[in-house]
Amino acid sequence: MRPTRSTLRRAAAVAVAGTLVTASLLSAPAQAAPAALSPDAAATLVEKLGARAAGTYADASGKMIVTVTDTATARQVRDAGAIPKIVARGADKLNAATGELERSAKIPGTAWWTDPATNQVVVSVDSTVTGAKLERVKAAAARHNGAIRIEAEAGVLSTRISGGQAIYAGGGRCSLGFNVRSGSTYYFLTAGHCTNIGSTWYSNSSRTTVLGTRTGTSFPGNDYGIVRHSNSANAAGNVSLYNGSTQDITSAGNAYVGQSVRRSGSTTGVKSGSVTALNATVNYAEGSVSGLIRTTVCAEPGDSGGSLFAGTTALGLTSGGSGNCSSGGTTYFQPVTEPLSVYGVSVF
Repeated sequence: MRPTRSTLRRAAAVAVAGTLVTASLLSAPAQAAPAALSPDAAATLVEKLGARAAGTYADASGKMIVTVTDTATARQVRDAGAIPKIVARGADKLNAATGELERSAKIPGTAWWTDPATNQVVVSVDSTVTGAKLERVKAAAARHNGAIRIEAEAGVLSTRISGGQAIYAGGGRCSLGFNVRSGSTYYFLTAGHCTNIGSTWYSNSSRTTVLGTRTGTSFPGNDYGIVRHSNSANAAGNVSLYNGSTQDITSAGNAYVGQSVRRSGSTTGVKSGSVTALNATVNYAEGSVSGLIRTTVCAEPGDSGGSLFAGTTALGLTSGGSGNCSSGGTTYFQPVTEPLSVYGVSVF
C-alpha cells in the first residue's frame, strides 16, 4: 500500500539518528500495559461493577475474562488488567433467573449455577427428574427468554458418604478433609452430611481408636462440620496423594472458573479436573446446599468429605455429585473458606 503524507509524518516523528531520539518521545514515553489481574482481583472487580458485569473465568491461557454489558465498562475492565467480553445479560438478569429456580424448581435431583462463558444460568436435571417435575423446570426456564439452559445430568445426584483418609462414626464412613487449628487446639474439617451422622469419630472401622469429637456441623444449607482431635499428634498439615507421598497445605483460597484442581479420597485416590462454576445450588434428597464449587473431577461413594486443593492451597470439601470415575461425572464441593471463618480456625 502506498504511504500517505500522514503516515510519512508519523514515521518521521519516531525516526532515530544514531543514538538520538526525538524530543517528543523523551517527554511522553509509552504507557506500560496494566499488570494481569489475579483471579481474586477479578472477582472483586465483578462485585464492584454490579449489574454491569456478569461473571469472570480463566481462559485456556490462564488470563482472566470479565463479562460486561457495555463498552464503557469494557474499557474499565481492560484498564484494570483483565480481558473484557461483552454479553447480553448483567448480574441482575442472571440473579433474577436464579431466583426463579429457587421459587419454582427446588426439586431433589436438580442443581443450578451461572456459566459466565455462555452468560446463562444452567439447571441440570438427573435421571429422577421426570414427568411433572421436569415440566416445572422447563416452565421456569421458558419464563426467562434464554437466560436459563437445561442440561441432563448422568446418574443420580447424591451425597458421597464415606471417603478420603477414612474416618468412621456409628452411622458410616466418611473422609477427613483438612486438619486445622486454633492456637494450640487441633481439629479437622469434613462434610456436614458426615458430621450429622455421629458425634465421636474413629480412625479404624472397628471403632476402637478415637480421633475426636464433633464440635460443629452444618447441613443442609451448607455442607461442613468440624471435629476436635483427641490427640493433636494425629493432625498433619497435608493431604494424602495415595502414592506414598503427601501434598503440603499451607494456605486456603477461593476457587475460580477454569482453575485446575485435584481431589483426594480413599475410594478413588487422587483425581484431577477443573472448576466449571461457583456458587452452585444442589438439591439433594436430604436437602438443598448453596454456594458450592462445581467441577469435572469424578468421585464415588467413599470419597465424601475429602480434600479439594490446587498446589499447596486448600479449596473445598467433597459434598456430592453424580456419575463415577469409570464413565466420568460431576462433583460439587463446599468452599473451605466458609468453615474456616465460621469456626475461627486455619490450615497449617
